[in-house]
Amino acid sequence: MGRLIAWLERWVWGRQPLPRGAAHLREAARILWLVGRDLAEGRLTLQAMGLVYTTLLSLVPLLAVSFSVLKAFGVHNQIEPTLLNLLAPLGPKGAEIAARIVGFVENVRVGVLGSVGLGLLLYTVVSLVNKIERAFNETWRVRRARPLGRRFADYLSVILVGPVLAFSALGLTATIRASDWLAGVQALPGVAGLLDEAARLLPYLLIMAAFAFVYVFVPNTRVRLRSALVGAAVAGFLWESAGWAFAGFVVGSTKYTAIYSAFATLVLFMIWLYVAWLILLVGASIAFYHQHPEYRHPTVERAPLGPAARERLALAVAVAVARAWYGGRRTRPEELAPALGLPAALVERTVEALAAAGLVGRAEDGALLPARPPEETSVAEVWAAVRHPAGGPPVPLPPPAAQLLDEAEAAARRRLETQTLKTLALEGPRPAAAGLGPVATV
Repeated sequence: MGRLIAWLERWVWGRQPLPRGAAHLREAARILWLVGRDLAEGRLTLQAMGLVYTTLLSLVPLLAVSFSVLKAFGVHNQIEPTLLNLLAPLGPKGAEIAARIVGFVENVRVGVLGSVGLGLLLYTVVSLVNKIERAFNETWRVRRARPLGRRFADYLSVILVGPVLAFSALGLTATIRASDWLAGVQALPGVAGLLDEAARLLPYLLIMAAFAFVYVFVPNTRVRLRSALVGAAVAGFLWESAGWAFAGFVVGSTKYTAIYSAFATLVLFMIWLYVAWLILLVGASIAFYHQHPEYRHPTVERAPLGPAARERLALAVAVAVARAWYGGRRTRPEELAPALGLPAALVERTVEALAAAGLVGRAEDGALLPARPPEETSVAEVWAAVRHPAGGPPVPLPPPAAQLLDEAEAAARRRLETQTLKTLALEGPRPAAAGLGPVATV
């Protein structure tokens, strides 16, 4: 087994050229390997556990808000059937949990809550959506959350408009199924069998569409639709497979009833919530690795970035921002990372260092802009932003060693002060002035 695993690892991470089909298979194996590593290390499992806790606290308030919105459209009676579908793997216990949740929701009286109670109700719901966004941002290696104003608008659209759109889609599907036009089409020879197969595939397609929507909308970054669909397809397959497996587990879980007694239903419900969130996060991780091939290496997030590499990365980011500025464009960290062949987290940390030094700014949409004119920013300032970050503790040195390093750094700074970001972005570096001598490149 050890030799088999070693051979598999060499094949997955090998650099030898392969035929096109085998190369695609190897890329898929790399993605699955990295997702499995994230699961084994707890990156996804801990997030799923946190979401289970938040869901238990926020489920009833979320459904209460959705119930109030759906009641205005006359489709509030569809909440319990939808819950039954989601909890179908729990068998009879799922029907019991759905009935209890709906009972709790119906007992919520917004008029009795008052302004403080209503505010707490909305805060609980918003905290759930915020927790979900943070989990997806962690999966996508995004360090910045949405701005407060955008967060408010996006969260309200999810909480208020999302249920209406979801139930409208379900109602439209039911209407089409019951239409006379569809009945006439089914009478045609050979069409009835195709429609039956399409009806069996429809739940899978709806789940995949819902997952793809979540993967595109929730993370605070641009997610390509193709990557979202790849992650949603895998997550949808896992969802249906886990539903069948969990239903079999519930049937054989009589011993849990004997051990936990009345708490057995709650325990099974929590386990299913954990599995459901884990599947959703696994699909998001697959979409992330599919969109970012620069992360498809076992050590790309673990290898330390040396001082020289940090200085080169800072200069590359500053020059790219200036070049985009002069070209009438704007760039983002997630766009720079693939071009540099580095993880977006490293680029984001470099942007933060440059922003702390007052060299790079951000627009409201997250795009990078020069914080001041590039023709007034010397390369020495970019170099110092990552070489001497603010707040670093002083390192004592014996006088001879300190003098040697200070002289070398002063020589490098004199050379770098002759170049500006505009020069590098538009013209290229000018020759060194006489008398400066050779210095280390950045």
